[in-house]
Amino acid sequence: MVMRAVDNSIRTLNGCIFNIQRYSLHDGPGIRTIVFLKGCPLRCPWCANPESQNASPEMMGSEMVGKVVTVDDVIRVVEKDSVFYKRSGGGMTLSGGEPLMQPEFSTALMTVAKEHGFNTAIETSGFQKWNLMAPVIEKTDVVFFDIKMMNSRRHEEVVGAPNELILANAEKIAKSGRRIIIRLPLIPGYNDGCNLDETAAFAKEIGASELHLLPYHRLGVSKYTKLGRTYSLNDVVAPEKEQVEAEAKRLKERFSFEVLVS
Repeated sequence: MVMRAVDNSIRTLNGCIFNIQRYSLHDGPGIRTIVFLKGCPLRCPWCANPESQNASPEMMGSEMVGKVVTVDDVIRVVEKDSVFYKRSGGGMTLSGGEPLMQPEFSTALMTVAKEHGFNTAIETSGFQKWNLMAPVIEKTDVVFFDIKMMNSRRHEEVVGAPNELILANAEKIAKSGRRIIIRLPLIPGYNDGCNLDETAAFAKEIGASELHLLPYHRLGVSKYTKLGRTYSLNDVVAPEKEQVEAEAKRLKERFSFEVLVS
């Protein structure tokens, strides 16, 4: 694959990541490589990757989580599977944590990935100033945009920040013409009930392509103990698969809008 020259200052830019996951079949079209960046401005009590929240490397049990790398360090790993991206339409997905907490590094990663001809995607909460996130979005083919709750007061109570900026950014992304998929992590007792309908209505209104329901799970609970932290949702029971699928079907029929269970 022929590459155009990229400024060396972009390639040597530093950022902090905690994992690179190859051969993923989710989080974007085709076969993906997911780059997990450290740092998140929100504190969702159900977070499955609590080791992603702090911006710096830290100990999780006996393991150091997080390392400082250059753009080139990451791209060298990502490009190992370029033949699979070409065949499947896949590429690189930025996740976290919150990739937009490192906007310059994320923009550089997306820029170099696009120079390689890779499809690009991002998983984001959208909680960032638009002037900082816009350069990243410009280089992104698919945006997976999490909306936890539509009620701003409740959003601030639970995850630590209001949602006006988040909703405004979702609208801006949709208006920019980028493909945006709204994701709702479905947490019983926190954002089910009428919040489902409000989120579906918002997603359709702004012109999102789909709404994905992400059922609550407890896969990251053991990490909290290793980090010396308390997991606060021990009383929350994961919803049955049939229940979530029924909600997706109901929303799809009510709003005439694509709703899927991820």
